Amino acid sequence: MALEIERKFLVRDTGITDTLPGERLTQGYLSHDKNATVRVRIAGHSAWLTIKGKTTGATRAEFEYPIPTDDAQAMLADLCGQGVIDKTRYRLPQGNLCWEIDVFHGDNDGLVVAEIELPSEDTPFEKPDWLGEDVTGDVRYYNSALSATPFKDWQE
Repeated sequence: MALEIERKFLVRDTGITDTLPGERLTQGYLSHDKNATVRVRIAGHSAWLTIKGKTTGATRAEFEYPIPTDDAQAMLADLCGQGVIDKTRYRLPQGNLCWEIDVFHGDNDGLVVAEIELPSEDTPFEKPDWLGEDVTGDVRYYNSALSATPFKDWQE
């Protein structure tokens, strides 16, 4: 079984992306079940269907399959309903690891998060100065949750 072990942080200095190339991603959710989310994503001319299991700590099962882009576009338009996520992803290598910094657009405009995938939950990693609060266990920051309750609708 494929596992995703990921830590997620808010980004307090968004200037970190100024010199990095970005990739626009569009994604929506076919299922928001608490035990398994099903996502369709388009990046450029490629598309994937991803199934993610329930998160325990920073770990969850993840299965990802390439699909035809036309199929993904039809799923986003016809099956995902409201709440399609639009973001630009920037990658910043750090040794053998890589930070993925997501700058959200549309209904989630103003939200910037950084994720790092780890080989194990106890893998040490450097926390750069541009990182903010650790939101790994905060379900509000899951992309599936942001598609249902976007950042613009959050109450302080």
